[in-house]
Amino acid sequence: MPAPARAATVALILAVSALAARPAAAQRVIIETAVGAITVQLDSARAPSTVANFLRYVDAGAYDGGRFHRTVTRSPDNQPRNTVKIDVIQGGADSAKAAALGLGPIALERTSVTGLRHVRGAISMARGGPDTATSDFFLCLADEPSLDFGGQRNPDGQGFAAFGRVTAGLDVAERIHLSPVMEQRLAPPIGILKVRRAP
Repeated sequence: MPAPARAATVALILAVSALAARPAAAQRVIIETAVGAITVQLDSARAPSTVANFLRYVDAGAYDGGRFHRTVTRSPDNQPRNTVKIDVIQGGADSAKAAALGLGPIALERTSVTGLRHVRGAISMARGGPDTATSDFFLCLADEPSLDFGGQRNPDGQGFAAFGRVTAGLDVAERIHLSPVMEQRLAPPIGILKVRRAP
């Protein structure tokens, strides 16, 4: 092989090797709300099914026109029936858009498997029973180990599926957390203008 061709081949091999050695591009989304933007980095390496489910709703525009509708605080009158208190805000898709997609619930990716934890800034899927999460999600405003596998927030002890973490805009989440509330319902809800993948 002539020297120029050999040099070009070696350069190509080195370039491909460098690309293969790089970590996968970070999957980030920006949640634009009526009170500011929140940037979340998703962990598709450790919670692939949960991230894929969330991005299906993002890419379909189902969260555009949705809302943060619930805030859970440690104030005595906010969680009178819960012995284990938490600090979270819960948001969801536009109900008509989500229904039109016809997506079913997903299997619960337990924190005992993923290694992710419900720390301050974590994003996780809301659910009733195990394997019932669809489009609603929540953000943790404090470290919440009771939401991990084995935690006592839910009687089933299965925890929730954390799948990423806020990297910017936690102050916006805190503003939502402290907004006016009737029991745990935000009054009024905080609109989600748009959720999109970050460039």
